[in-house]
Amino acid sequence: MAEPLPAPKDTPSDRSVEEETARVREAVAAVARELEARGAQAGGAARDVLEAQAMIAEDPTLEAEVDTRLAAGKNGEFAVHDAFASFREQLVALGGYLGERAADLDDVAQRVIARLRGVAAPGIPDPGHPFVLVAKDLAPADTALLDLDKVLALVTTEGGPTSHTAILAREKSIVAVVGASGAKDLVDGQTVIVDAAAGVVTVDPSADDLERAKNRADARAAAASAPITDGALSDGTKVPLLANLGKPGGAAEAVELGAEGVGLFRTEFLFLSSSSAPTVEEQRAAYVELLSAFPGKKVVVRVLDAGADKPLPFLNDAHEENPALGLRGLRALRASEDILREQLTALAEADAETRTSAAGPADLWVMAPMVSTVEETR
Repeated sequence: MAEPLPAPKDTPSDRSVEEETARVREAVAAVARELEARGAQAGGAARDVLEAQAMIAEDPTLEAEVDTRLAAGKNGEFAVHDAFASFREQLVALGGYLGERAADLDDVAQRVIARLRGVAAPGIPDPGHPFVLVAKDLAPADTALLDLDKVLALVTTEGGPTSHTAILAREKSIVAVVGASGAKDLVDGQTVIVDAAAGVVTVDPSADDLERAKNRADARAAAASAPITDGALSDGTKVPLLANLGKPGGAAEAVELGAEGVGLFRTEFLFLSSSSAPTVEEQRAAYVELLSAFPGKKVVVRVLDAGADKPLPFLNDAHEENPALGLRGLRALRASEDILREQLTALAEADAETRTSAAGPADLWVMAPMVSTVEETR
């Protein structure tokens, strides 16, 4: 895969601050709209991820950091690179889930800089035949739109199981191994077997290795094409398969794939794209769409879990030393009880509305997020 664009040089701009600022604003807006368009085309979890990336691009705090550098006379490319790099370092220092969001910042910065330079952003190669894609990491915008007729598998030298590359690969059923540091030594044209189940990449496999891999792939394909039945163990013990959803639009596909209910419906994406909380009416419509897809089935709805990597200006935008453990989840909702009451009202109204339908109501459960003590529930 193509190498990232080289880092911009720290040279003074030959434009006025106003002209440089206008250039950057245009580039950021164009990148944000492109990410949203890719998300709409991809659908599913990819849409959620790319909409979140578009929000990163236009984040007010990042914008302020870029403006500070522009006001100091820096050129637009360097101002974007340096501001995003400073935030990247903070995320990497936090590690874990937040550390794996650093790749998202890198991708957005690369796209904005490419726009400012008038060149194409680094993307997926097209050798004209099926291939295994090997990269340092892969941007969500590229993962979401991979041509699965050509990309047989994905191997990255960085990233982890909660990186957006891994999340989207799982959703799209892409064979993938992430964090394989040894893959940096692979060369174009080399034959490999990518075993996602074992997390192993076999280099220069033997004929026997290739035959065994083909037999396993054929067996998995046969199992995937088998008729969908209710979840159960081999001894007949029932184990319901429940979906994990972020938007009601994903309910129909979940049912088609055999979901027997919803184990977790994440309501954050009803709130994240707004500067103010959605109305009761807007929320009720979303919940009715969700519940109507699962008559008689268990549906667990988690009320808003904002904080850490999901700050909201109308809920918890104050600076915190440790936002991952601070005022988030139920604690944030108790501090802004009107938002919690409106969400619960919308859920209750949606439940009542679906009870009058011919198909009948879903079995609605409500989950409180990030509860650390019994006292917080009272």
